[in-house]
Amino acid sequence: MEFVVESLETPALTKARLAELLFEQIGLNKRESKDMVDAFFELVASSLIDGQDVKISGFGNFQIRTKAPRPGRNPRTGESIPIGERRVVTFHASHKLKEQIQGDLGPDSAG
Repeated sequence: MEFVVESLETPALTKARLAELLFEQIGLNKRESKDMVDAFFELVASSLIDGQDVKISGFGNFQIRTKAPRPGRNPRTGESIPIGERRVVTFHASHKLKEQIQGDLGPDSAG
């Protein structure tokens, strides 16, 4: 099934807009649409918090990485400050998504 996003009021696709698209194109009621979007993102977030990677076929992978501690610098004062170890989320787009994004450029826009 293909979703059509004709026009966005903001440059970002928001959770509210996703719920609205489910309502318009799938036929779920507004409450079900909002609950489904919220449940999806809660599941993704809780999996990442638990240290599990999230793989969405045809879209990409969200992975947890642990960054090692390193020296940093306060840009205002130039003072050295330690930056502690931290966990970050990275996203790697799937080949399929990359191809779809590149396909939007078309053959005439190479340069």
